[in-house]
Amino acid sequence: MMRQRHRRRFMTCTVVAAAFGLAGAQSFAASGDTGPRPWNARHQADIGHRHTQALASGRSALAAPGSSDGGSDEAENSAEGTAQYTEARTAPGVVAPGAYGAAWSQLQSMRHTNGDWYHVTKKAYDSDDPRYRDVNSNSSGGSGNVTGRITGIAADDQGHVYAGGANGGVFRSRTGGGHWEPIADKLPSLSTGTLALDGSHRLWYATGESNTGATSFVGTGVYVLPDPQHGQFQPGGRVGGAELESTVIHALRFVGTTVWAATSRGVWSHSTVTLSGPWKLEFAPNPDYLPGGSKASDPSAPYKNIANDIAVDPKDPSKVLLAVGWRGKDSYNGLYGKQGDSWKPVTGIGDLPTNSDDVGNVTFGAAADGSRLYAVDQSPAQTASNPDSGLKGVYVSKSGSPFGPWTQVADYSKLRTSGSALQSAGYMPGIQSWYNQFLQVDPANADHVYLGLEEVFETKNGGASWITPGPYWNFPFPCWSIDPTKQTGDCSPTTHSDQHAVAVGSYRGKTWAYVGNDGGIYRRPLNGAVDSGGHAKDWQSLNDGTIDTLQYYSVGVGKDRTYGGTSVTGGLQDNGQSILRGRDKVMGSNFGGDGGDTITDPENGCNIAQEYVYLDMWVTQNCGVNKGSWATDPSKATEYEVAPPDKDLGGAGARFIAPITSDTKDINTWVAGGRHVWVQSKGFAIRSGGEWKNSYDLGEGHVATAVASSGGTVYVGWCGPCNNQGFSRGIAVGNADGTGWHQLGLPVDGTIPNRYISGFEIDPADAQHVYVAVNGFSRTWTEGPGAGVGHLFESRDGGASWTDISENLPDVPANTVKLLPNGGLALGTDLATFYRPAGAHQWQVLGNDLPTTAVLQLKLGPDGNLYAATHGRGIRSFDVRRLKGSAGYRVVSR
Repeated sequence: MMRQRHRRRFMTCTVVAAAFGLAGAQSFAASGDTGPRPWNARHQADIGHRHTQALASGRSALAAPGSSDGGSDEAENSAEGTAQYTEARTAPGVVAPGAYGAAWSQLQSMRHTNGDWYHVTKKAYDSDDPRYRDVNSNSSGGSGNVTGRITGIAADDQGHVYAGGANGGVFRSRTGGGHWEPIADKLPSLSTGTLALDGSHRLWYATGESNTGATSFVGTGVYVLPDPQHGQFQPGGRVGGAELESTVIHALRFVGTTVWAATSRGVWSHSTVTLSGPWKLEFAPNPDYLPGGSKASDPSAPYKNIANDIAVDPKDPSKVLLAVGWRGKDSYNGLYGKQGDSWKPVTGIGDLPTNSDDVGNVTFGAAADGSRLYAVDQSPAQTASNPDSGLKGVYVSKSGSPFGPWTQVADYSKLRTSGSALQSAGYMPGIQSWYNQFLQVDPANADHVYLGLEEVFETKNGGASWITPGPYWNFPFPCWSIDPTKQTGDCSPTTHSDQHAVAVGSYRGKTWAYVGNDGGIYRRPLNGAVDSGGHAKDWQSLNDGTIDTLQYYSVGVGKDRTYGGTSVTGGLQDNGQSILRGRDKVMGSNFGGDGGDTITDPENGCNIAQEYVYLDMWVTQNCGVNKGSWATDPSKATEYEVAPPDKDLGGAGARFIAPITSDTKDINTWVAGGRHVWVQSKGFAIRSGGEWKNSYDLGEGHVATAVASSGGTVYVGWCGPCNNQGFSRGIAVGNADGTGWHQLGLPVDGTIPNRYISGFEIDPADAQHVYVAVNGFSRTWTEGPGAGVGHLFESRDGGASWTDISENLPDVPANTVKLLPNGGLALGTDLATFYRPAGAHQWQVLGNDLPTTAVLQLKLGPDGNLYAATHGRGIRSFDVRRLKGSAGYRVVSR
């Protein structure tokens, strides 16, 4: 019998991270072909899809890549997938710094309705839940309880651990991990670049996610918390002025009474004694591209001054080495040292590359005693040319000096043979080294190092040999079985994949290594136990449900016919789809990979359609409940791939997260938007992609961004080109049966701005009455043709004419709109959810206790609640019945 293997997730580098100061050019969107492009890399073999096809055809699941069993083994541009998130917020041009900050300031003075949001997903999320081991689940891989991406960690020797979510803010534990509480929710940005404790035990929070990915939100600077064991971050705790607003901050390094910051706009420094006064710009290789410079509006400006890390000579703090460069290569890439009053490229320091071709994303790690300095380097040239890995190498300076001499101690081939789970052509260690990097030296042993790439590696002899204590997952190992009773003891729990942050801390006399990744935060003893393959036997997930940084794209709600109450599902960045049923105390994961949009039957929450990416849809009618019996009896599979044909075209056929929906009056009629508008009428009984019908062709180069259907009337928003080079958008309207289709006349200078169409809502009483939400910023901030003004528009004649009903809304990207039963409107944005009562013109903030994070989708549940899918703080619900017949509000101090 062939060995069961599982589906590989598409890697979505930095999918969303927090909020404020962003901005078109200020995020890292790849702009057409005019600027440096993110890398193209093959993802690991989509082995689950291959296996599914093999079961159906009788062929081997181990067929060679590129054969008819190859599934999605072709090259997948993960960075392009994330770029699409930013395109929605930046097109048609460049957004000026401070846009989010201005919107947040306006938000503080707005009135709030009565009522509080309820935190639905404040529960542990078990990615290995044994109930859900159907064809398209990653359950049994070994990651255990997960949450959203953690991009910063700090820890002390008294059991205090601080974890920063990509778009979730900072959480504190007083027990060495677990029992978390948020401590940064009063800040305007919850996007984490890095966290660090200084010599005075103050906690420094650098905002702006540090992944230089297309969708990393920039931040509002650096904040200090004087008493992190008890206090909370405050807006007034910001260091310096506005110099670091609208940046991404990769690293903070402390030298004496100075803190250095490596940012997306160069290297800066500030006094750690006097926190007021401006930051000092130490070095920017291309200052003309900085805000205020002559080339600041150039589409490639965000790529021109990227600094990744800073290393200081412990014997001579005046000797500083800067690692500078865009991961996709630019002529300024390199290592820089100061000569006199200026910074010059450094060469001839040993094995560590210094040329622009091979210096990309670089991370340093220093020994506490100054005797060793380590570095990991991603090579832009290798990333572009080597399908297996972009990792140039891992290096050590045995003098502790950043100027060497440096010696290489590992490359991807060496790491591959050190117990790695990544053995497939096209997906080996370091394939995402532009995205996954950390280094941590044991404070008590300069030769003991933790290295984070896609996996966690460890050396105890300065790099002479390595093990993989945190493999990607357990599926490739002989010990693994989909049936836990048949799995040997050698398969211990591992971490989630894609490593971003690391720290060492102690609690009750025991020292721990903490790692943060796309699945949250984990720990193991610093000198932990391993099995014969070098895999750790002692990882502990710290994702106990009190920390919720889950990054949802969507939410679905239906009645739980088995247990009563409701079943709540949602698609997640790199964490599949979560499912929380009526009596559950712990969430499970019934679909793996990146979960996109979802369709859930309101009358039966076990009828679920889940998008993977690029419109690759799967369906189940039993919640995906399966203990793995399908592995030996294919007829027992209850998850079916039903993707429309546009899935096979990848980005040319559909957005990375493509829109899907059911008709509001017929749950069995579905609409999916790629290049074409696809319709099927079998509902959850569909079993193959061939059952879709092509209702309308949006045109070459056009892809759907939003779809809605009511009584057979369909509205589709599209873009193409979708980046800020020649951005174009439109709305097509027609019938689900393929008749009556036409494009609405939307001139660039028309009522609806020339920006990304993000959501529709159709009046159930009149399909000619429709609302459209528009993403991005108005022309006050956006330097692009037809940027216009406004974020929500209403038509009563099927789109022939539109009225701007934005009124007093902050100028912030709008994502989703929902007409409520009382006639009011709810609008989800990158900052908050807003509410307009029926018959009113002014907007209020809907409810209280909703963290400041992006709300990507709003859905009404059969229980009368409004559900919000946030991209960083889980799923929340609000009882809209509290609003019935009342426009009551109050002002809430923030």
